[in-house]
Amino acid sequence: MTIQLEKYTCLVCGGAGEEHTRLDGNLRRCPSCTFAWTAHPLPPTTELYDESYFTGDGYEDYYLPRPRRYESARRLRWLQHTTRTHQPTTLIEAGSAGGYFIKAAQHAGITAHGIEISAHAARHARDHLGVPVHHGHFETFTPPHRVDAVCAFHVLEHVENPRQFLHAAHRMLNPRGWLALEVPNIASAAATRLGTNWPHLQFRYHRWHFTPDSLLRLVTTTGYDVVTCDTVFSRFYWRPWGRLRHARDLLVADWAAAGSPLVRHPRLGDALRLVARRHEGGWPT
Repeated sequence: MTIQLEKYTCLVCGGAGEEHTRLDGNLRRCPSCTFAWTAHPLPPTTELYDESYFTGDGYEDYYLPRPRRYESARRLRWLQHTTRTHQPTTLIEAGSAGGYFIKAAQHAGITAHGIEISAHAARHARDHLGVPVHHGHFETFTPPHRVDAVCAFHVLEHVENPRQFLHAAHRMLNPRGWLALEVPNIASAAATRLGTNWPHLQFRYHRWHFTPDSLLRLVTTTGYDVVTCDTVFSRFYWRPWGRLRHARDLLVADWAAAGSPLVRHPRLGDALRLVARRHEGGWPT
C-alpha cells in the first residue's frame, strides 16, 4: 500500500516525479521502471562490512565452507554454460568476500582474482584459501590487464552507485568480455507473498532492489548487450543436507507461484541472474 509520495529522480530510467513508498515506509519505488531503493540512508560501504556481517548479521555464517563451495560450484557451472561459445580464461570477481568463487574458478583453470571492500573478508580469502583478493573499492581499482569476465554475485544491491560500478566493469573487460551478475529479485514470488518478511530485503545493507525489467534497463544503458536473464528460487542454492532459516516460508511462496518443483523461472525466483557482453559502441550516461 502506498503511504506517502515524495519527489525523486530515478537512477535507472532518469525519470522525475513522485516516488511510491512501500513496505512500512522502508522501500521507495519508481512507478515508471519498477526500480526500488531503501528509503533511509545507509552508511558508506566501508563502514558496513566488518566481521559481524559475515558471521551473523548478513549471513548465518559466511565462512562455513560447505555451503559456500556448493554455491560457488553452481555459479561457476552457470557461467561456463552461458559463455560456452567463448569461455573466459581470466576474470575478476567484485565483492569476492571469503574467496570461495575465486577458488572454484582457479580449480577450473581460470586465472581469477577478487576485489573486496571488507578487509576482514579479503584477509580470510588470502589466509584460509590462498587466493588473490585485493582489499579496496572495485570502482577505483586498476587491474594490471583487462579480463575476459567480471562477476558480481549479490553485490550490485550493496554498492553506492550501480552505474559507476557497471562503468568500472566495462573499463576492466576485454572487448566483448562477459559481465555476470546476480542480485535479489524484488519481483519474486516470495517477495510478493512475504513482504517485509522476505529474507533477501536486508534494509540494513541493501541500497537497491531490482526487478528483471529494471536490471535489464540498467545494464543495457551502461554499455552491455544482454545475453541471458532469468531467475532461480532460493532452494537452487540449498545443499541437500543443509538447514536454513525461512526455508518453509520460501518453499510455500515458491510452490504457490510456480506450481512445480522446478528451481528456475523466467521471472519469479528469488535470485535474478544476468549475463551480458561488453558493447563496443559506448553507452549513454
